[in-house]
Amino acid sequence: MRAQANILWVLAGFFLVADAAYTVWSLLSTEFHAVEWAGTLGIGLAAVLAIFLAFYMNRSHAAQSGELPEDRLDANIDDGDPEIGFFSPWSWWPIVLAAGCSIAFLGLAVGLWLCFFAAVFVAVALVGWVFEAYRGNFAH
Repeated sequence: MRAQANILWVLAGFFLVADAAYTVWSLLSTEFHAVEWAGTLGIGLAAVLAIFLAFYMNRSHAAQSGELPEDRLDANIDDGDPEIGFFSPWSWWPIVLAAGCSIAFLGLAVGLWLCFFAAVFVAVALVGWVFEAYRGNFAH
């Protein structure tokens, strides 16, 4: 996490320098000698975002109990591979859920009446996906 924080600090410095250069360039290149605010604020806010993320990464690194495997030179690949959770191997429910969400977004564009049918479709798909591991071949 320390490496990511350092990268973000460097990126924040780059954005601050780029923002200053953009502001000076916009002052010198226009005939009215005015600041072009969209680019200046956009690059400045990118610097602020990089500063926020770098600060958060530094605080998270200081609060954790030890070094992450990504930061250690003697770490193995398996050290950073935690158990994420249980996933059903042959599940069709994510495809059904994606189809229901697609119909819902299509309903927002075409007609709101379609969203009501999609809501039922999405609800059935969510219930099916959540309770899939409790019945059938993969029940525990």
